[in-house]
Amino acid sequence: MAPGVWLLRGIPPYAINEYLVEDVLIDTGTRWAGRRLLRTLRRRRVSLVALTHCHPDHRGSAAPLCRTLGVPLACHEADAAVMEGRQPMHPRLPWPRLTAPLIDAGPYPVERVLREGDEVAGFRVVHAPGHTMGHVIYFRASDRLAIAGDVLANINFITGRPGLREPPRVFSIDPALNRASARLLLSLGPSVVCFGHGPPLRNPDLLERFVKRLRGSGSPRPLGERGRG
Repeated sequence: MAPGVWLLRGIPPYAINEYLVEDVLIDTGTRWAGRRLLRTLRRRRVSLVALTHCHPDHRGSAAPLCRTLGVPLACHEADAAVMEGRQPMHPRLPWPRLTAPLIDAGPYPVERVLREGDEVAGFRVVHAPGHTMGHVIYFRASDRLAIAGDVLANINFITGRPGLREPPRVFSIDPALNRASARLLLSLGPSVVCFGHGPPLRNPDLLERFVKRLRGSGSPRPLGERGRG
């Protein structure tokens, strides 16, 4: 992806993404991704598992990976209680709560609590709530690379084709606040955006066009790499 940054190969490609940044694993996929990730990382040193947010398709194998690798877990302070099982996963949103037992390996202690402005492997932690209240973007100023989690997706969840879109409203605790976080992402001026779902975006103009349309009412039509839905 960029110096020191790898997008780990998933099945199917780009459906659920995990990233290795130097010696930090960012996001862990579902509980079923654990063995694949251990195989991928068997020749790499990992010192930390860090999450963009606490949904089960991003934290799903965090517990067994941290136990097996003997490394701490990091997430934002606003998601820590959910990650540790001290609070339910969005009681107002049924889908994350109902799907969790199928794809999530369970809670795990958060040893490193992240806050706005912290640094993880050379990336600044940018609090970007809305999808979850503790959602973060990891941003590296030197090459303007953003690991944006689920603030936006770059894939059609049915066809698998690339295209920018908002996360489904049934999975976001505050869709309006998530739109504000999408504008925050744009304000960082990223040259490359890596998503939790979908291939990386290397066209900043496309991101700008999509996010500016979020200021209107309703949901914008998804934009593909050539500017078409």
